[in-house]
Amino acid sequence: MRTTFFRALAGATLGLSIVAVSGAADAKEAKYVFMMIGDGMAMAQRNAAEIFLASRDGGEVKPGIVKLTMSAFPAQGMQTTYSTNSIITDSAAAATALSTGFKTQSGVIGMDATGKKPFKLISEMAKEKGYKIGIVTSVSLNHATPAGYYAHVPSRHDYYGIGLQMADSGFEYFGGGGVNRATGKKKDKKSVYDVLTEKGYTVAKTRGAFDALKPGAKAVAVNPYLDGSSAMPYAIDRPGDSISLADFTKKGVELLDGPDGFFLMVEGGKIDWSCHANDAVTSIKDTVAFDDAVKVAYDFYQKHPDETLIVTTGDHETGGLTIGFAGTKYDTFFPQLAKQNASYDEFDKSLADYKKNHTADTASLDDLAPQVKERFGLDVADLKEHEVSDLNKALKQSMLDKKVQSANPQDYLLYGGYEPFTVALTHLLNRKAGLSWTTYSHTGVPVPVMAIGVGAEKFNGYYDNTDVAKKMMNIMGLGGAA
Repeated sequence: MRTTFFRALAGATLGLSIVAVSGAADAKEAKYVFMMIGDGMAMAQRNAAEIFLASRDGGEVKPGIVKLTMSAFPAQGMQTTYSTNSIITDSAAAATALSTGFKTQSGVIGMDATGKKPFKLISEMAKEKGYKIGIVTSVSLNHATPAGYYAHVPSRHDYYGIGLQMADSGFEYFGGGGVNRATGKKKDKKSVYDVLTEKGYTVAKTRGAFDALKPGAKAVAVNPYLDGSSAMPYAIDRPGDSISLADFTKKGVELLDGPDGFFLMVEGGKIDWSCHANDAVTSIKDTVAFDDAVKVAYDFYQKHPDETLIVTTGDHETGGLTIGFAGTKYDTFFPQLAKQNASYDEFDKSLADYKKNHTADTASLDDLAPQVKERFGLDVADLKEHEVSDLNKALKQSMLDKKVQSANPQDYLLYGGYEPFTVALTHLLNRKAGLSWTTYSHTGVPVPVMAIGVGAEKFNGYYDNTDVAKKMMNIMGLGGAA
C-alpha cells in the first residue's frame, strides 16, 4: 500500500511542487501550518525506516528503499542543532530554537540561557494573529518538545508548572499522551486535568470521548493507553483499539480547521526514546507511525495547496544510529528486523517477572530462549559461541541490583543504564541486520528539514535550527523572532 501511495505521490509532487514553489511568490502568508517534529529523528532513522519498508517487498533480493511521505517533499535542507552550552543539544533547547528563533541552554524551555527572560513563541504569535493552535505528541503533553510550543520555564523537569501553563495557554487543542505528574512531584497538588476542565477544556480520555469531540470547544484528547510517564504506547506495542498519532493529527485538523487558519505542531516523541535504548525496530515502527501523521498533513495540503505549509524535521539525532556494521561488512539483512514484534520496554516487563524468582546464580539463558525467539526471532540454538557468551553475561548483569549495575562504567558503555539483557538482544538483532549505534544519548549531527507548500523553497539549504522558526514566522506574516 505504501509503495503504491509513494508512486502516486512522486508523480503528483512534480506538479504540486511547481505550484508550491512558483506560487509562493504570490502567496503572502501560509494560512494552514503544520510543524512536524520527529524527536531524535535524523537521516539514519528515516533511511532505516525506508530500507525496512523495502525489505518487506523483497528488498533482500534487490536492495532499495520505499520513500516515506516526508522524503518526497520538494524542499530538502539541513539544520544544525547545538545549544548555547553544548554541541549536543537536548530537546528543551532544541524545541526553544525551533519555536522562537533563539538559542538557549540545554534544559531550558522558551527562555534565554539564564532562565529569566521569556522568548515569544511562534505559536503565541500565531494565536495573537487569529490562528487556532494545536499541540500533538506521542509522549506526555508536558514533555520538553510540546512544552516548547506553549511554556516558559527554567527547567524542563518542572512538569507540574508546565502543565499549568498548558491550561493557561488558551490553545484550542492538545492531543496524544497525558499529563506527566499531573498532581505534582509529591502528588499533593490539584490535578492539572481539573485545572484544564476549570479553564474550559473538554478532557477526553476514552476512544468514545475522543471520537465525539467536535469543533467549537477547547479539547485535550488523551490516549486511553499510557505508560508510567503518561506517554502513548510504542507503535510496535499499540493495542488495536488505541489511538494513533495519525488519528490525533486528523482530529486536530478537524477541530482547528476554519476561516482564520491554524498552526498544528505534531511530535513523534518516542522515536527518540527507542533510539536512547538502541532499539532499531521500535524506532523504525515509530518513525513510520510519525510519517503516517505527516501523510494526514499532506492529504490536507492536497486540498489547500496554495494556503498550506508543512515543515517536517527532527530536533536532534539520538543514538548515533548508522546503516552498517563491521560484522556484516558491505551487507545488510533487514528482513531479520521483521521478526521483532515487541519493544524493549515490553520485553523488560517479561524479564521483570522472571527476575522475581531468579538470581544471578540461578538465571539461565535456556529459560528465556522461548521468549527470545518469540519476541526477537533469535533462536539461541543457532547463535555463535561469542553471541551466547554476550547474552549470558548480560543476563547475569540484569539479575543484579540497579545500583550495582550502574557502579561499573564499563557496563554503562555496554548497556547505557537500560536492562542489560534486553539491550544485548536488540544489539545482537540490529548487528545481524547490519545496523549499529554509537551512544545512548543524543548526537550533534545536522538534521534534515523537509517542506512542501507556501514558502517551502525557503527551507532548501544548510542553516541553523533557529532559522527554521524565523523562516516559518516570515511565511506566516508574524514578523521576526521576539
